[in-house]
Amino acid sequence: VHLVQSGGGTVQPGGSLTLSCAASGFAFEDYRVLWYRQRPGEERELVAQISAVGRSTLYSDPVRGRFTVSRDNTKNMVWLQMVNLKPEDTAIYLCKATTGLDTAWGQGTQVTVSA
Repeated sequence: VHLVQSGGGTVQPGGSLTLSCAASGFAFEDYRVLWYRQRPGEERELVAQISAVGRSTLYSDPVRGRFTVSRDNTKNMVWLQMVNLKPEDTAIYLCKATTGLDTAWGQGTQVTVSA
């Protein structure tokens, strides 16, 4: 069970980034995927999630309307598209795939929004 993240980096306020989460070693289509972020000194915050087949998505209030989560189970991939980024979006972003009984985490990727 393996998740590998890519994307991230540094952008100016108002900019965009897309994070990727690639799965291998398990039946990805059985897992819902959640995206979290963690700022230094703060608790991990759930920002978005997508159901196993991709029909249902949920977003936290701070990111709703700016972030979009999507997946392609034929490619074992999930993406988090982020637009109109704000300095407060600066954090390490992590993806998690879970069935409730089995869970895998990505390694995390840094997103920095700074002028």
